[in-house]
Amino acid sequence: MTAEGGLPGALRALLHSQRVAALGTLDDDGAPFVSMVPFAVVPFAVVPSLGCLALHVSGLAAHTGHLLRRPGVSLLVMQPGVAGEPVHALPRVTLAGEATMPVPDSPAWHACRAAYLERFPEAEPMTQLDDFRFVAIRLAHGRHIAGFGAARDVGPDELERALAGPVLRK
Repeated sequence: MTAEGGLPGALRALLHSQRVAALGTLDDDGAPFVSMVPFAVVPFAVVPSLGCLALHVSGLAAHTGHLLRRPGVSLLVMQPGVAGEPVHALPRVTLAGEATMPVPDSPAWHACRAAYLERFPEAEPMTQLDDFRFVAIRLAHGRHIAGFGAARDVGPDELERALAGPVLRK
């Protein structure tokens, strides 16, 4: 873990502190579909070729079928609103990436499983169900809003650093 401030540190903190994202997929007609998904961060250091966000999805979920047929996805990760605070200043990041389903028992599958269960230990029984599978979302780029008037594009190199680990506060 590293101490990192400014906007890169804010992005890293957001991805490592939030546990839920809005997942955008496209249905068979090309219509957008958004659903809520719990996610975990799989750092590049664990599987250097991976570095992703891990999901655990049911084969019965509409978004699972969508991402199998069209692997391009978008995710929105945001800090929750606070009563009385302006919602326009909420820290958030919109991410674009590609979904893959790691082969069971592969290094990528084990990395996704370990990261997901570290964040969601209560989900362990669901990992035993045949209907559920892990999804690795490899991030390509993003749009980070750190607060009102603090918007910027984020490329793959910074996303790799953001996935490296949580921020240590000074």
